[in-house]
Amino acid sequence: EVGAWTYHYSDQGDYTWKQARNYCQTFFTDLVAIQNQQEIEYLNKSLPYHERYYWIGIRKVEGIWTWVGTQKALTKEAENWAVGEPNNRRFNQDCVEIYIQRPQQSGKWNDEPCNRKKKALCYRASCQPFSCSQRGECVETIGSYRCECYPGFHGPECMDVVQCAKLEPKGVPMNCSHPYGDFSYNSTCEFRCHEGFERRGAGMLQCLPSQEWSANIPTCTAITCPVLSALDQGELSCSHLHGDFTFGSTCAFSCQKGFVLMGPESRECTATGTWTGDTPHCEAIVCPRLSAPDQGELNCSHLHGDFTFGSTCAFSCQTGFVLTGPESRECTAMGTWTGDTPQCEAIACPVLRAPGQGELNCSHLHGDFTFGSTCAFSCQKGFVLMGPESRECTAMGTWAGDSPHCEAIACPVFSAPEKGEMHCSHLHGNFTFGSTCTFSCQKGFVLMGPESRECTATGTWTGDTPRCEAIACPVLRAPDQGELNCSHLHGDFTFGSTCAFSCQTGFVLMGPESRECTATGTWTGDATRCEAITCPVLRAPDHGELNCSHLHGDFTFGSTCAFSCQTGFALMGSDSCKCTAMGTWTGDAPHCEGRAAATAQAIRCSALTTPKMGQAACSHLHGEFTFGSTCAFSCQTGFVLMGPESRECTATGTWTGDPTHCKAISCPVLPAPSKGQLSCFHVHGNFTYNSTCTFSCKEGFVRMGAEMLQCEATGNWTRDPPVCAG
Repeated sequence: EVGAWTYHYSDQGDYTWKQARNYCQTFFTDLVAIQNQQEIEYLNKSLPYHERYYWIGIRKVEGIWTWVGTQKALTKEAENWAVGEPNNRRFNQDCVEIYIQRPQQSGKWNDEPCNRKKKALCYRASCQPFSCSQRGECVETIGSYRCECYPGFHGPECMDVVQCAKLEPKGVPMNCSHPYGDFSYNSTCEFRCHEGFERRGAGMLQCLPSQEWSANIPTCTAITCPVLSALDQGELSCSHLHGDFTFGSTCAFSCQKGFVLMGPESRECTATGTWTGDTPHCEAIVCPRLSAPDQGELNCSHLHGDFTFGSTCAFSCQTGFVLTGPESRECTAMGTWTGDTPQCEAIACPVLRAPGQGELNCSHLHGDFTFGSTCAFSCQKGFVLMGPESRECTAMGTWAGDSPHCEAIACPVFSAPEKGEMHCSHLHGNFTFGSTCTFSCQKGFVLMGPESRECTATGTWTGDTPRCEAIACPVLRAPDQGELNCSHLHGDFTFGSTCAFSCQTGFVLMGPESRECTATGTWTGDATRCEAITCPVLRAPDHGELNCSHLHGDFTFGSTCAFSCQTGFALMGSDSCKCTAMGTWTGDAPHCEGRAAATAQAIRCSALTTPKMGQAACSHLHGEFTFGSTCAFSCQTGFVLMGPESRECTATGTWTGDPTHCKAISCPVLPAPSKGQLSCFHVHGNFTYNSTCTFSCKEGFVRMGAEMLQCEATGNWTRDPPVCAG
């Protein structure tokens, strides 16, 4: 043992670190705690050498080297490790030994496994429970201890107390406690204020070890309530006893027009720093809630809350609707809205009607013939819809699409049958459903097929297509000794056929030069024949005889007569003559003279011929075509004489006047009709007697009038010219 702080070691045996500590705590205080280098030197000199050395009170706790007696970590400054230590060899060296009397590094520390056995190095403390008056920490020294006084105390045993200045507050109640003497270390003084006032400063002051108080003496001021401000849309009027918005202040509230006060009309600042009552507010007067009109929209701006004073609501309508009433309304201070309630009405379209011969079927979403209405169209039997099948009323107040209509189903366009006429009645348009057409034929034609046809709902006509057939006349033959030349407009020997007759040389036509097949199926005029041209009847010359042979009749073309004289007479002239095609005899008429008679003869003129389409009648005083002969001329029907009606053979052997001829009578020249054609047949010259002209129309046009015209002997056409109508 050494003095008051003593060191001890186990001389009975060796222990593990844990056993060593138990030993020290049982017989002494604990394993030694090295405090300074002086202690190390003392122990190294005082303790005997032991080959396993001594355990001391340091151990690794949670990886940190710790003094087990005080549970304080080993500081860097207090470390006394041998060179290269601690090395934690084999990772289990958690306890510390001290080298005592070791040749090298004596007094240094080394980490060792805790289960190794060594000598226990113990200590017994010098400090007792009442050391340092319990006002300081007792620090062990070799052979003694010293006091380290706590703050606020001083002296060898810490008996003296630090003194602070005496407190003397003004107007602030104070209550103090003095554990170590009046206004000394750890004296505390509490301060309180009257109701409605609050302390400014610390509520409690403490005397500190520095002989200073912990804070300045506090003061009492009126408790402040939160500053009140005028309400939104309101006013504030306040009275203050101890300062603005402090204990005892009162404030009155009011609201502007259009607002109502919700909450207390006045509030007072209390001792707790709060105001009596709840915070009032000005609420805008409420108007009834508005809703959007049907098919419309509502857009509101609210200044003070939904549907309250000052709120304005604008109304609009959806596409296809128009607003009736005000466009906007405002909530008044009376809690009512300006204006009447608006509404959205569907935009109206013009009222639709069913098309003629059709039907209309409509559905209306928002009212008859308004936006969104749809109308479907259909037609009756025999009619077809032209245009959209349905129309919708648009937002513009107009109907989509064009107006449909029902058109009668069309049948193929008819034209009058050739040589016929057609008369149609049209109920619904030309040649459409319900149209009826009746047919007839022109004069000279007969209808073959139905007299009428009707356009049906299928676009076809009832019955077959009728036609006009020309009425037939009996077949004509060429006359004996003549020829027949026919033109057939509508078929051989049918209505309108014309046949021209002519005779062979030496024959003259008896009857009409032409005949036409009439509408009654008969020919105009009588039957035509060719008669041989007649020569003047010859007489036997005086004192002579006549012997004739007749081929075609007495003294006609081809007849030959032989002359002879009685005995004693001589034939003067040709002994025979022949009746020519001119109706004259060849040669002069012979006569019988006594053989002693004179031989004087009359002067001869050139023989005259009968004009074509005319006739000549001659008288001869002294022989055929001799001095004194006269010839009278005339023309057949349809011809006019051009030249003198008669001529006489003069003493000079010439005829009086110019040669005579027959010219066909002219009719007015016919033009082709507009939209048609003209085809003419001319027997005696363009547009003259017996000329025939046939008319036809282009496709799509109908002839109105006679198909054929003929030039008559009067110089007029049998009918007026026809026209072509569309």
